[in-house]
Amino acid sequence: MAIEVAGKQITTNKIAIKDVFAEDMWFNIPDYQRPYVWGEDQISTLLDDIAHAAVNTPKSQYFLGSLVLHCQDKEHEETAYIENAVLDGQQRLTTLYLLHAVIRDKTKNSSRKSSCDKVIFQEGNPDDGIPERMRVEFAIRSEVAKFVDKYIKSKEATLQVDELKQLIATSKDVSIRNMANAILIIQKWITDESNTEVDILFPYLRKNVVLVYVASGELEDAFRLFTVLNDRGIKLRNSDILKAHNLKEVSTPTKQAEYARFWEELEGELGEDFDQFLSYIRTILVKEKARYNLLKEFEDSIYAPKVYNQSTKKYERTTPLLTKGDATFDLIESYKAHFDKVFDGSNIVNTGSWAFDNLVSVMQDTALSDIWIPSLLVYRKNFGDVKIYDFLKLLDNKFSGDWIARETPTTRIEAMNAILKKIEEVAKLETDINTKIDTLFQSVVFKFNTKEFLNQLEHSTIYGRRFARYILRKVDFLLDAPLYSERRNSYGQMTVEHVLPQTPKEDSQWNKDFTEEEKEEWTHKLGNLVLISRRKNSGQGRLDFSDKKTKYFTNSIETFPNSIRIMQKPQWTISELKENHNQLINIIKAYYNI
Repeated sequence: MAIEVAGKQITTNKIAIKDVFAEDMWFNIPDYQRPYVWGEDQISTLLDDIAHAAVNTPKSQYFLGSLVLHCQDKEHEETAYIENAVLDGQQRLTTLYLLHAVIRDKTKNSSRKSSCDKVIFQEGNPDDGIPERMRVEFAIRSEVAKFVDKYIKSKEATLQVDELKQLIATSKDVSIRNMANAILIIQKWITDESNTEVDILFPYLRKNVVLVYVASGELEDAFRLFTVLNDRGIKLRNSDILKAHNLKEVSTPTKQAEYARFWEELEGELGEDFDQFLSYIRTILVKEKARYNLLKEFEDSIYAPKVYNQSTKKYERTTPLLTKGDATFDLIESYKAHFDKVFDGSNIVNTGSWAFDNLVSVMQDTALSDIWIPSLLVYRKNFGDVKIYDFLKLLDNKFSGDWIARETPTTRIEAMNAILKKIEEVAKLETDINTKIDTLFQSVVFKFNTKEFLNQLEHSTIYGRRFARYILRKVDFLLDAPLYSERRNSYGQMTVEHVLPQTPKEDSQWNKDFTEEEKEEWTHKLGNLVLISRRKNSGQGRLDFSDKKTKYFTNSIETFPNSIRIMQKPQWTISELKENHNQLINIIKAYYNI
């Protein structure tokens, strides 16, 4: 059967597992693929579901998912055949491949053992056009291919339990660690299940478990389908497609392998945040609010941007912001180095204090938005560590100033993009670096609505507002100034807590120290709020101040300077609250130069 994608014919069919691993089916896990990442939850669920279907609905089919394939003509010792590069479905395919290897080594059934042997490795038959090779080859890393050759290809290779455990503990390769672990998980599952159950599972797996595959001889068409599937709700990562598009444009196999390795390591390090890191690169290049998904932004706004021609009334191609291939990989690698340096917590070497790292922690912990990160990366790319803490303060003040002054998200994004543009503008000035930086710092791009900013903090209730945790962390940071010689790590879970409770007990001292009007006006203001490191029993939060300090706040404020300062006070009346509020406002005004 064929389907049409953008006018092109693409083969699609439903296929049983025995036919997936038939003697005329050959697979390759390309170097642009992500590592093998399945763990116990995914593998056990797969096996349990198939076993359940085999026992309870033995005559029905079990749909396992889809394979997206790029078909390529190959030749081995003058034997021509078709190899299928796996674009989507490699996690399932690899797991099934490992399952056959384990069953081969565990079963006493000679016929079953032979069937599994042919799945793992196909003996060549030139007369029938059958090449001699592994059924699935792993190009994602050379080390993975060596692992497969040693622990999967050879008979009883999967039974080397101690060696597999050692690889899990020591291997630097994500795929190897997870494949070794998968073998042990499958072994345990087979051991735990009865032989009878395995006897039922294997023939059902071979005949009744089916995949739907879609295949194209053109890589571009296959990835177009990849995108279509993504648009229809099948979760595919933009980074995988972006990698493939760029690896195609790399000139040599050696370079392709290097970039694939770099990408895999980056993906393993950043995990689910990888796409977000790539969005920073997009922002740095485009300097406009994103309008589409990440992949489309790279394709339409970076690699093939268009501008509207007033005379022709048409959109026309303009100079690319970046080219595919080496240039893309090199740019990503460059900014990853700056990203690591900014966020590795060791900038005291260049700044002379922990102030920079501590302020970065404040922003990471509580800012709720990371639109400030691209500007920080671009500054470091252009100016290194020269006055980088001073820049971070200006950047943070602008970011938080707009946020607290209730500017719209779009306005705040545009403000950050304006800073990006200004950095690159002053970097091109033909003058010394300090003059460039001074010109940047004096720019209007850092100005914000100080009047509304102060109004929100000084006169409004902030409890429940999205910026409450941020401004309290900022206050802690400012009160911690004498301790810039110490690194303040992330605080983890933080809870905004009232000193004067929201609902004091009727017979409490609170009702003697505060009028109803004072409670209504001041309970939710900055001066009555502190951070604690964990959520306490809400009933204890209503205790009188003297008891609350010892029974509620003990061991929960040890790292928060503002909270410590307040808990050292002998009492908490309206006078102490107002005094604290005014002190905090003055500290904030001084820092923000208001």
